[in-house]
Amino acid sequence: MSIDKKFENLFLQVAIKAALASSYLVGKKDKIAADKAAVDSMRLELNKIDMEGAIVIGEGELDEAPMLFIGEKLGTLNGPKLDIAVDPLEGTNFAANNLPGALSVIAVAKKNNLFNAPETYMNKISANVSERNVVDLDYSIKKNIYNLADYKKKKPENLTVCILDRPRHKEIIDELNKYKVNIKLITDGDVSGALLVTEKKYGVDMFLGIGGGPEGVLAASALDAYNCFFQGRFIFEKEKDKIRAKKMNIDDLNKKYYLEEIVTGDSIFCATGITSGDLVSGIKINKDEFISETLITHKSLDLKKIIKIKQKI
Repeated sequence: MSIDKKFENLFLQVAIKAALASSYLVGKKDKIAADKAAVDSMRLELNKIDMEGAIVIGEGELDEAPMLFIGEKLGTLNGPKLDIAVDPLEGTNFAANNLPGALSVIAVAKKNNLFNAPETYMNKISANVSERNVVDLDYSIKKNIYNLADYKKKKPENLTVCILDRPRHKEIIDELNKYKVNIKLITDGDVSGALLVTEKKYGVDMFLGIGGGPEGVLAASALDAYNCFFQGRFIFEKEKDKIRAKKMNIDDLNKKYYLEEIVTGDSIFCATGITSGDLVSGIKINKDEFISETLITHKSLDLKKIIKIKQKI
């Protein structure tokens, strides 16, 4: 069952308004205030939509997030049952310090079609390949690089890999350097990092490394529309994370999830720029008008494009 086309514009506006709300706090050195502005706006707009919405990925659990918490019911409760994943402000440090790449992100699927991801880290890999066994989390870096090079008819030194600039990735980065692979280091924002494999214009062949689990699910929704490859494996190091996973019916703590296990059926994804980055441009305000840029996908209707809109404030 596909999601009605009318929801495209409704969720597009949710992302845009959250991005606008946060944009007023760009560069103010207060990431909590910037995040709260996006959260407040997103919740307000979601509650206007005729749907029975439920947050499956949000700001955290009820005890740590007063709004957009996991399990929160949203909408008028008069309409289709939808699962909603949100990251109202992806890249809080980017927004606080006026750095490139802050986004407002939302993904929506029919009830039970979006993986309810725990708040933990995930080892992930994405690439613009449409089949299995080219790249894989269980392959060595060498095998992934040479397989991908063969698949894309390139030399390893002509591949570009995007990875978060973290001490935990030092060994991976050292190995990529050994094969003379080009490396695009990002300091934050691994939703957009994973999505840079979708089109040639971004110049990224593969995204890999450890980042947020919820961000992995959000990225998977858009990657699905592009028929890209994605795998994720959650990392449960703390006992409380293992207990939470069991409560979420995750029995195999070492399971490797393929994209179709994370997003099933139709989905809509929107990522609106707050500050300009590789994916989309940020909010530009001019007197009583503003311009936004959003990457939107709707799998069943093969929609995947960047929409630029000028609106009144």
